Amino acid sequence: MSKESIRLVANNKKAWHDYFIEDKYEAGIELKGTEVKSIRMGHCSIKESFIRVEKDEVYIYGMHVSPYEKGNIFNKDPLRVRKLLLHRSEIRKLIGKMAQKGYTLVPLQVYFKGSLIKVEIALAKGKKLYDKREDIAKKDQRRAAERDFKIKNL
Repeated sequence: MSKESIRLVANNKKAWHDYFIEDKYEAGIELKGTEVKSIRMGHCSIKESFIRVEKDEVYIYGMHVSPYEKGNIFNKDPLRVRKLLLHRSEIRKLIGKMAQKGYTLVPLQVYFKGSLIKVEIALAKGKKLYDKREDIAKKDQRRAAERDFKIKNL
């Protein structure tokens, strides 16, 4: 990975808040020409998106790629369903894990790896409300400890 430059395009912070992230996978994404140009300019959002497996193929729904300004008639629907490119063995593994209760697939980030556009997806388990409260309490404790440490060292 040191040879190839990685440039983040879109990030899904809400996924870390709403889910326990178990496994991460890197997937390619099937795009049309003007969509690639739009993503190169940074016009992409995965905040409301989700992933489904249908007939041994993986699709991402709700990923918003803004229409390319100079694309005119070649622009596609910004919210169209896009196919994710994974190896057959990875898809089978995901299907097996998702058969267990409570697991789902969520997109974490969209980025450039060299000249290719990749989507990092995660096998995740939903958090309950009390889990979210625990995480918030831990963050608050850590911030307070860091603040106290900073004051003592001045």
